[in-house]
Amino acid sequence: MMKTQNVTIKGTKDGLLLRLDDTCSFFDLLKEVEEKLFPHSQLMDDSHEVSVRIHTGNRLLTKEQEQQLRELIRPEKNLIIASIESNVILKEELNRIKTEKGFTVVTKIVRSGQILEITGDLLLIGDVNPGGKVMASGNIFILGRLKGMAHAGMNGNEEAVICAATMTPTQLRIADCFGQSLDRKEINDGSECAYLNQEKQLVIDRLSVLNKIRPNINRFVEGGLS
Repeated sequence: MMKTQNVTIKGTKDGLLLRLDDTCSFFDLLKEVEEKLFPHSQLMDDSHEVSVRIHTGNRLLTKEQEQQLRELIRPEKNLIIASIESNVILKEELNRIKTEKGFTVVTKIVRSGQILEITGDLLLIGDVNPGGKVMASGNIFILGRLKGMAHAGMNGNEEAVICAATMTPTQLRIADCFGQSLDRKEINDGSECAYLNQEKQLVIDRLSVLNKIRPNINRFVEGGLS
């Protein structure tokens, strides 16, 4: 009868990749890890450290189990654990990702002296009055009049855009680049957008250009602001 392999070892350009079975007992895993890694460590140059990445599949290790693995693959064998990964995600991490990648919808008027700050993309159903400010790590879409300040991509995302049904802001900012629109010679009647061009200059243009410069942005632009 063929023995089931609970641990597979693969050499990569960065070191070793250990894939651990997620159905067997953890005790069996530890035993097999030691059996299979020992021959590898014996062949290694004492002056050369090897990076080890561990993937546990659908098994989420406890802190105690992770510590046992680290003690087993100890530096004395010239094996250094670079990462321990799994397919399992904690509820807290899932909520964080949903917040960062998701859309936040807010219905209100941002008045003078108020600041609305959002992680991810912002859809504001309302106006931003002079003296008011909206900020988002992603894109900003305003179904109303933008007459205050708006800062999109505040964490450095230069691909972010700012869109508004009426665009007459006191200041716009995308990532670390900013500009003002009060001195514009021509203001369009329809919805507009602001983005950074290839020269990292902030440009205000008709909303229709987004299909060309940011083709992936289509959740609220098509039929929403236009």
